[in-house]
Amino acid sequence: MSISDNLKAFKMELDPIGVTLVAVSKTKPEELIREAYDAGQRDFGENIVQEMVAKQPLLPADIRWHMVGHLQTNKVKYIAPFVHLIHSVDSLKLLKEINKQALKNERVIDCLFQVHIADEDTKFGFSHEELVEVLRSEEFGQLKNVRIRGLMGIATHTDNQNHVKEDFYELATLFKGIKQVYFRRSADFKELSMGMTQDYKLAIEQGSTMVRIGSAIFGGR
Repeated sequence: MSISDNLKAFKMELDPIGVTLVAVSKTKPEELIREAYDAGQRDFGENIVQEMVAKQPLLPADIRWHMVGHLQTNKVKYIAPFVHLIHSVDSLKLLKEINKQALKNERVIDCLFQVHIADEDTKFGFSHEELVEVLRSEEFGQLKNVRIRGLMGIATHTDNQNHVKEDFYELATLFKGIKQVYFRRSADFKELSMGMTQDYKLAIEQGSTMVRIGSAIFGGR
């Protein structure tokens, strides 16, 4: 199937249930991203800052660029002028830098808190306790140029579907709790970014509003 056919199949599945499709275009050349764009896709995810910065000026201005990979504080300034949503905020230090660079660019940058839900030390993200500590902090309350839209998480890489489902259930439960306690009056806190090519159906069952799909759209690396 072509990229266009793949996207059409996903949109038929996801649009009726209101789930946003982020096409993960990391390592993919400009021409394949343009092919997806021409098929109607507007949300694209990258995990390396240099790659996103190189692609952005070569492609249409109405593309919504999502940073889905680990983001270092010293790289924020390069994407601050244009990034649509940063999925991978995993420290208060990083959030403060995003706020600083957003202010310089006269923007409010949308962000998701990344939560560590996998049974793997290699994954990034806040623990539940760390996230609550940030939300309660005076410093967080002073950040005016970032807007928290929700949470993001990556499930354990395993063939055990029950384990993956439990990871997503854990994140969805935390999302509901955080929204109830800290964002009750906010209409902005509504995104739950979880689910990739191999597990997006389980993620949607558990309440995902945004899935990050790469190989099932563009093919393997």
